[in-house]
Amino acid sequence: MNRLDMTGLRTMPAQVWGGIRLVPLVREEPVAGLRLHRRVHEGYGRVQIAPRTEYCSYIPHGFVADWSGEDSEGAAYGTQLDGPAGTRVPDCIPVRRHHRMAKRLRSKGVTEKRLRFLPLHLALEGYLALHFRGPSIVWDEWSQQAVRQGLSPRSEAAYGGWAVSGLAEALRIFEIHPGQCGVLVYASDALAAAFVVPHPDDYRTLHPTLIEDMYGELVYQYAHFGMPVADFAAHIRDSPLLRTVADLRTAARAQERLWAENHGTFMADRLLDSSYAFQRVHRMDAFTLWRFLPSFRRGLPEQHIGEVITDHKGCVAYLKTFRLSAAQIRRGHLLGTLHDNDWHLERTAAALGSSHDALVARIRDAGLGSLLDAHEMARRSRLARRR
Repeated sequence: MNRLDMTGLRTMPAQVWGGIRLVPLVREEPVAGLRLHRRVHEGYGRVQIAPRTEYCSYIPHGFVADWSGEDSEGAAYGTQLDGPAGTRVPDCIPVRRHHRMAKRLRSKGVTEKRLRFLPLHLALEGYLALHFRGPSIVWDEWSQQAVRQGLSPRSEAAYGGWAVSGLAEALRIFEIHPGQCGVLVYASDALAAAFVVPHPDDYRTLHPTLIEDMYGELVYQYAHFGMPVADFAAHIRDSPLLRTVADLRTAARAQERLWAENHGTFMADRLLDSSYAFQRVHRMDAFTLWRFLPSFRRGLPEQHIGEVITDHKGCVAYLKTFRLSAAQIRRGHLLGTLHDNDWHLERTAAALGSSHDALVARIRDAGLGSLLDAHEMARRSRLARRR
């Protein structure tokens, strides 16, 4: 599997609020055997992902994937959407510890058919861990810190949904369609995120959590500085063929299908047509939880990371994505090229088509300058000047 298979999902006509465009995704039939619930955390989280290794981030909620077929845990209703100016700030933000990004739940000592995982954190941790170990060969150019600790610690910045201009109001007035199991979120017609769940009841409950999700820098800028996007209207021209109400209904449905197709999958083709590197996180009988990374190819301005639950056919049951900024794509491409060339600077520079000094400048611009041996870099610069 190297692509996202959205079989069973179709788009409905988009809805627009300012610079935000929301494209509903509906299923003809819910995914059988899987439900998704919300677990509230509301705080700053520290997640132990390995012995002596923790991941720290803001974690407003987690999801529980339930494939027991009992549906014993109801989804947490009552999530509220405030107005744009009503971003509640608690008196203090609790710090909670979580063991692992994805953890099988237990009740009375018995392992259940339920998995708690942290949405988007699975994907971001995969990006942060990209070639995290650093150089495997002790080249002179790298510091002892790079060899012993790798890229620790690495951090990335993201914006909460409250900070994305217009998103709160768009979600508040959003019309949820019958059978809706997902949404494509656009900011100034740039795809910001995709969200898919297995059942319409899950979507109705989890729809408000989109305001608590993390969004990339590009999405924030597009929503804040972009102009309002155009709303597309369907037009049915007068024709001798339109003689009855049934004819008019048929023409209206044809326009609706055309509207949905043009502003749904067509606008998300880069997400769906791109190839990804998938890493399996957990197997859940007939379902599998994965996280994925893009190719980090240069020249592709739109690239996404995310996590997905697929059924036994590889079709998407759950999906959540995060759009990377141009700087994050460049860091991913740089780290991948360094890794492919055993972190040897000369070979990496040749692979990138640049000089040694230009590569060093790129490494520093990417925020990885502390991994370089300053004395060795200075010595090489002096030798280069003498030549």
